[in-house]
Amino acid sequence: MYLKSMTLKGFKSFAAPTTLKFEPGITCVVGPNGSGKSNVVDALSWVMGEQGAKSLRGGKMEDVIFAGTSGRAPLGRAEVSVTIDNADGALPIEFSEVTISRTLFRNGQSDYQINGESARLLDIQELLSDSGIGREMHVIVGQGQLDAILTANPEERRGFIEEAAGILKHRKRKEKALRKLDSMQGNMSRVQDLTNELRRQLRPLGKQAEVARKAAVIQADVRDAKLRILADDLIAFNSTLSLEVADETALRQRRSEVDQELEQLRKREIELDQIAAIQGPELASAQNNYYSLTAQKEKLRGTQNLASERARFLAEEAEEARASGRDPEALDAEAKVLRGEESVLQGSSDKARAELVAASNSVTQLEARLKGEEDRVAAAQRALADYREGTARQEGHIKSLQSRIDGAGSEINRLESALTGAKARVAEAKVEFARLESEIAGLDAGELGLDAEFEKAKALLNGSKAGLEKLRSDLSLAERARAASEAKIDALRQATLHKDGSGALLTNDQGIVIRGSLASLLTVEPGWQSAVTNALGSLANALVLQDLNQVISAITFLKSKSAGSAELLFISEGDSRPVVEIPSGLTPLASKVSSATLNSILPALFSGLVAAESLSQASQIIASNPSLIAVTRDGDLVGRGRASGGSSARTSLIEISEMIEKAEIELQRHGHDCDRIHFDISTAETKLRSDQLTYDQALARLNESDAAMAALAEQMAAASQGVKSASGEVERLEKSITELKQALDNDLSELNIARSEFEKSSEPLEPELSTLENLRATLATARAVEVEARLALRTIEERVAAISQRARDLELAASNERQAASNNIARRAARARGAVTAQAIADAAYEALIQIESSISRANSERERLELARSNRDGEILSIRQAIRDLSVELDQLTSSVHRDEIARAEQRLRIEQLEIKAMEEFGVDSSSLVNEYGPDKPVPTFIEDDAGNLSQGEFIPYVRQEQEKRLAGAEKSLALLGKINPLALEEFSSLEERLKYLADQLEDLKKSKKDLLDIIKSVDDKVQEIFEEAFRDTAREFEKIFARLFPGGEGRLLLTDPSDLLNSGVDVEARPPGKRIKRLSLLSGGERSLTAVALLVAIFKARPSPFYVLDEVEAALDDTNLGRLLSVLEELRQASQLIIITHQKRTMEIGDTLYGVSMRGDGVSEVISQRLREIETEPA
Repeated sequence: MYLKSMTLKGFKSFAAPTTLKFEPGITCVVGPNGSGKSNVVDALSWVMGEQGAKSLRGGKMEDVIFAGTSGRAPLGRAEVSVTIDNADGALPIEFSEVTISRTLFRNGQSDYQINGESARLLDIQELLSDSGIGREMHVIVGQGQLDAILTANPEERRGFIEEAAGILKHRKRKEKALRKLDSMQGNMSRVQDLTNELRRQLRPLGKQAEVARKAAVIQADVRDAKLRILADDLIAFNSTLSLEVADETALRQRRSEVDQELEQLRKREIELDQIAAIQGPELASAQNNYYSLTAQKEKLRGTQNLASERARFLAEEAEEARASGRDPEALDAEAKVLRGEESVLQGSSDKARAELVAASNSVTQLEARLKGEEDRVAAAQRALADYREGTARQEGHIKSLQSRIDGAGSEINRLESALTGAKARVAEAKVEFARLESEIAGLDAGELGLDAEFEKAKALLNGSKAGLEKLRSDLSLAERARAASEAKIDALRQATLHKDGSGALLTNDQGIVIRGSLASLLTVEPGWQSAVTNALGSLANALVLQDLNQVISAITFLKSKSAGSAELLFISEGDSRPVVEIPSGLTPLASKVSSATLNSILPALFSGLVAAESLSQASQIIASNPSLIAVTRDGDLVGRGRASGGSSARTSLIEISEMIEKAEIELQRHGHDCDRIHFDISTAETKLRSDQLTYDQALARLNESDAAMAALAEQMAAASQGVKSASGEVERLEKSITELKQALDNDLSELNIARSEFEKSSEPLEPELSTLENLRATLATARAVEVEARLALRTIEERVAAISQRARDLELAASNERQAASNNIARRAARARGAVTAQAIADAAYEALIQIESSISRANSERERLELARSNRDGEILSIRQAIRDLSVELDQLTSSVHRDEIARAEQRLRIEQLEIKAMEEFGVDSSSLVNEYGPDKPVPTFIEDDAGNLSQGEFIPYVRQEQEKRLAGAEKSLALLGKINPLALEEFSSLEERLKYLADQLEDLKKSKKDLLDIIKSVDDKVQEIFEEAFRDTAREFEKIFARLFPGGEGRLLLTDPSDLLNSGVDVEARPPGKRIKRLSLLSGGERSLTAVALLVAIFKARPSPFYVLDEVEAALDDTNLGRLLSVLEELRQASQLIIITHQKRTMEIGDTLYGVSMRGDGVSEVISQRLREIETEPA
């Protein structure tokens, strides 16, 4: 097993992902101070579970995350992964490679992983401890740790040996067992106390349980007897109900049959009425037809007689001179006879009409009397039915009131009991509420200070955040300004590059010396750059050379290279060009320019040029001095017959140079601003972290207080709700009791009134029906008389009409005969013809008489048939109506009986329902179970009690109600003699007894577990003692050997502070270098102390090898001789373990197999390079 690789991401100075690959043997990590070498050691210690920030050379754990530099932003997390080769299976995990990872975020969250799967710190520690790598990390020896090993107390030195020997896991096992033992001892004490308390409670509860047991037996008898009596009552009530249902079924069947018969009769009555309505007009029509035919017969007979007489009259030859027709006197005599008959018939008609009126009046009177009698009988029957129905309703109402009164009394008792309990709950809830109020008041007092502390911390934190944000915003603005200045400088410098011959001269290789551009050699007063640029014209971009020869060479070079042209100036010490004098009062333009190099030629360059503030001033100057040229501040030029000016189209090198100087000054200022803000940000971040910590602590305290207050508030709300609920229940119960009492009073009053009314009521008599029947018979006779009178009157009236008509005809004939007598002669011939006609008429009338006689016979037959049908129909109607009346009376009686039966059945069902409710509410038994288990057909069990009070079942006896009633009375009397009973005592006694048994078992289990734990602790102690004894012996032996090698001639050994107590004894170190007699470690020199500590560590390494060791500059204090000795020992360790050494010593590097170099880049980030030294050594020279 060895370390294969380690990857660092954002850990301390390793901002970029960095992977170090290790191999068996010695790996040296080198580098200058501060480059981050020791961070490699810290990373290895951290990933294997180190929890102390100080052990990692930090103030808090967040310090391991890359904090950022001036050139690189801070990171949000640190991550280290180490891969271990487990091909030999040293780690107890089924992987040939094991990768352990640890990640830490700035918010404090941490994550451990083993082969990519999330794990706990404990999992990683246990995994590594089996290979000799414990949480004390003795395999990683950091800077300054050597002296700590020597200055450690004996117990701490023992810890190093125990860790190397793998004892820590046994120690953990023992600590875990001791914690369990402590917890178990507390549990045993609590269980023992509970057991004693339960035994104390069982004594009085046992007596109560015995009474309760006897009461339970008696109550079982009471319950059984009551249930059997209830079952008997229920079966009897159900049987009665079944009989009543059968009677009701028969009554309903008969009522249905009567109803159907009545319906059929009413339908028949309606049919007969409809037939009467149809045949009445037919009968009237037949009668009218008969009477009309009779009248027609009389008319035809008269016509026939008249025609015969007329024919005979006309035929008589002897009487030809006389008037034709009958004798008027004879006609008058016949008419007079007919008038006499008419008078007689008229008298008969008046008599018949009087008889008809009398008959009609009699019918009307009888119908009125019959209707009154029918109404009286119907009213009496209705009154009788109403009385019977009202009586049934009153009985049901009285029973219902009585039942309600009984139920209200029971309900009032129950509600009053519940009211007492509710009032007790109100009092308890109020006490609890008051207690919680006092507690929350105490918390409120402390909450004020926490709120103020939190608000203060919050204000400080917000201020720090706001300040940091402002600084970051300022930094962003400053960096943008710096970047803008840099870009501006770059652009301006690009503009100064020469792209013509000047550029070629600046880069020539012919030895032509360029002093620089004229723009770069001149210093112009601010504000006059444009003026100087325009005054110089094309010379503003000229190059300056040393002398004329250089100029000639430059021009020759440009021509030979075809490199373009260039404006050139050369410095001439004896420049004799004339200089125009500038009058006093005017400012020469040359005064605005200075140059250390070109002072000799400046007067000539600016000869005759004067400075003017404006064009108007320039115009005045030129008007007074035409030989001069005036140049304004804006670059406008006037004089000597020429002028130039306007807006600037381009920028000269002089102006660009000035702009570059300004931009560089601005860039420097922005750089200083950025550095200052970076420093302020670092300070602000430190303050922000401090304020954040203060805020988090204040918030945590406030949250704890809030949580406590919230819990109390919830309890208080629950208590308040309990008060409200119990108070509401009290109000509801009081209201319910008041309402029930009021309802009970009302029901009692109503019951008294109902009973009084029921007792006062009397049943009316049955109506007498004989008068009704007599009236119906008399009415039928009167109606028959009326019909006969009506027929007789109609016959007489028809005969009177016929005789009257005949008399009128005779009287008219006599008159006509007399009238025609005078004309008789003239009409003789006509008479002869009339005789023939009259004879013909007489013959025709005779034939008609024969036909009408036949029609009269048929009409009479039809009339008689219809009258007979009417008579039969009237008789049937009378019988049907009588039957309807009889059936209606029977139907009313049946309906009343059914109604009474329904009330009786409802009352019976109510009784049954009350029994079922009583069985369910009092005994929790439904009706079917009641009948099936406690019915009269079920035998009754008996019980026999022995001397110990135990019950055994005896023989079964048949059910006898009287016996069960005696049994119930006796059981209730025995129950009363027992006095007050605790109904829960038996259950509580059983529960406590069972709990006592359970606790006794638990106590035995705890005692057994305690013994097991003590055995485990003893076994662990024995194991630790055995392993430590062997490990100490081996370590002491190796220490003596190693010390002798590192200090030739010296003597060193390890001693136990208490050899008699191998379990707890510390380890002392005695070291005597050669030539010295001292043994105290504090008197050793620095190198001796370091070498002694190394000797102790190497002895532990050799006695109990670990897969790898990390040594951080352990040889720094050693001289060359001692270093050589140490290296020889390390060479031996290489054979068994992998070594990773942080060193500055060249000799240490020489023994390494692999060399890693760590350096710090300019941006503050560590980087690593590697080299395999063994490969270099094996390469051919």
